[in-house]
Amino acid sequence: MKQLGEGPWKGLYSLVSLAGFVLIVIGYGAAREAPVLLYTSPNGFRHLAAVLMLPVFVLLLAAYLPGRIQRAAKHPMLLAVKLWALAHLLANGTLADVLLFGGFLAWAVIDRISVKKRAAAGLLRPGPVLPGSKANDAIALVGGLAIYGLFVVWAHAWLIGVRPFG
Repeated sequence: MKQLGEGPWKGLYSLVSLAGFVLIVIGYGAAREAPVLLYTSPNGFRHLAAVLMLPVFVLLLAAYLPGRIQRAAKHPMLLAVKLWALAHLLANGTLADVLLFGGFLAWAVIDRISVKKRAAAGLLRPGPVLPGSKANDAIALVGGLAIYGLFVVWAHAWLIGVRPFG
């Protein structure tokens, strides 16, 4: 039996996913116009958030590049989402931030638990096992840190409208 993201449903799944992403962006942008402050983070939390963000892009790349990083993290994409969400919850305290980043954090935690339970029950289809390499780890590390630098210096302000370091 085919799942929603397979076969003729693949295009529909992609469209629904894109529509959901667009709605998240629009909703978050609208909520930022009249923020409701829930808490104010200590100044040091911004620095902690920056440190927590360091491995995020490395993990995102490692999710697609088999190597020791991927094996050690087990699910590098979910770990990246958890770190990204936690870092942003530490640095931002509006209702929109808590809903957006808290929602992503909850999803990633629940998904990781679900993956463990499905694996233990033998319900996961094994994916292709690709040979890992040190080159993939190097690409993930150097590329991830370069993307992090790009985001800190320019892309976060351009895409989100907020400079992470003032």
